[in-house]
Amino acid sequence: MANARGPLRRIADAYVPYFLYRVKYAGAPARLFAIDAVDGSLDLFEFPKIPVERELLSLDGRNRLKAALTEERAAELLRDKVLRVIFQQGFFKIRDASLEITPVRGELHLPYWLGFHERRGAVRCRVMDAVRRRIEGAKASSFFEQWLAA
Repeated sequence: MANARGPLRRIADAYVPYFLYRVKYAGAPARLFAIDAVDGSLDLFEFPKIPVERELLSLDGRNRLKAALTEERAAELLRDKVLRVIFQQGFFKIRDASLEITPVRGELHLPYWLGFHERRGAVRCRVMDAVRRRIEGAKASSFFEQWLAA
């Protein structure tokens, strides 16, 4: 099947490490956010509760990315992203934008599906978030292309 990106040549799964944090701010219940532990550039995940063992799968595979961020640096990046989420949801009148960010221990890798398209001799990567089942944009494609090139 061909499209504007060229014919689909291969599909692969990839697993990205995430840090999970409990985030509390004035006037709202605590929320659970996960930020990618590679460079913090992918979209945040929000969980209604801490995933329990029976909700998780244990997988071994070569397509597991390595964490490159420290938990401290990830928390700094998370703070900025969470503030954006809060303001987008209409909480413009928060008097105190201080956030209490607490790491939740545990290892979490989230799945992505990568589609490889060939066009004019070049291979490009298209990414689908396998949890939310949505196609990601250029930022995620670039993220995985850099990982593959390394």
